[in-house]
Amino acid sequence: SDVAYAFPDDTPLFDGLDLNLGPGLTSLVGRNGAGKSTLLRLIAGLEPLDGGAIAGTSGLLSAPGVHLPPERRDVGFVFQDYALFPHLTAQENVGFGLKMRRLPKAEIEAQTMQALRDIGLENEARRKPGSLSGGEQQRLALARALIIKPSLLLLDEAFSSLDTHLRHTLYRLTDESIRRQNIPAVLVTHSPEEAAALADHIALMHEGRILQYGTPAELFRRPANAQAARLLGLPNTDDARHIPTHAIRPDPQGTPCRILSLTPLPDSLRLTFAHPEYGELTTLLPAGQLPAGDTVPIHIDKGQIVWFEPSR
Repeated sequence: SDVAYAFPDDTPLFDGLDLNLGPGLTSLVGRNGAGKSTLLRLIAGLEPLDGGAIAGTSGLLSAPGVHLPPERRDVGFVFQDYALFPHLTAQENVGFGLKMRRLPKAEIEAQTMQALRDIGLENEARRKPGSLSGGEQQRLALARALIIKPSLLLLDEAFSSLDTHLRHTLYRLTDESIRRQNIPAVLVTHSPEEAAALADHIALMHEGRILQYGTPAELFRRPANAQAARLLGLPNTDDARHIPTHAIRPDPQGTPCRILSLTPLPDSLRLTFAHPEYGELTTLLPAGQLPAGDTVPIHIDKGQIVWFEPSR
């Protein structure tokens, strides 16, 4: 709570940031430089705090004058670049945390082989990371983080370098692991789609501040301000308001609007049009509902418009 942190050149990043993590997955969403990865490094103990405190289930982890080292924090960390040990085998990588905890060799052997079976890599136990694919390395990094049964799992852009199929496979594996172990997890991403697909809660970050926190449904339904709406990638947003696509529908009695573009999608059409009151807007039409001519009559449900508080 009340976290403060400045870069080595004394440029402040956090000044009074508060975030409480519960069970399930919380996603930190923001652009580059928002402070997402730095916050993970502070939680993991890889960076010291300048003010405030970070506490876990076992007590105080960081505060001015207090710094529990990373290896004593019971935190699993999956890095964007995997950070696997190149000179160790897949099995040795997975078992590294157990070895640091001085578990018996036979127990480490049994647990690591079970972990490799869980991620489908039991036949790759003797291979080194350099000979594994990106997806295999990512699964290995996840198994290494989870085998110590951490009280918290941190995922820093953990899926960004994978193709769509592998990404969804890792989504499912990660979600199953988090639920099975009943631990909180934090995922850093710049993708609101990824956050919406995976997270129980989303924290929108901008320049070291949390703009908004809530469930994906809450944030997408009612963004707190224009910056939050833009971070979520919501169309039809300006500094004063956001018009959800579900508030826009063709209606024979509606306002005639000039069609700017029609884009076919797999199961719908994306319609962009010029509204005389609200300017350029976008909505989705059912596939096959092709407007006739250069204009389309549009009704906008004004009760669904999200109006933002004026900036101070």
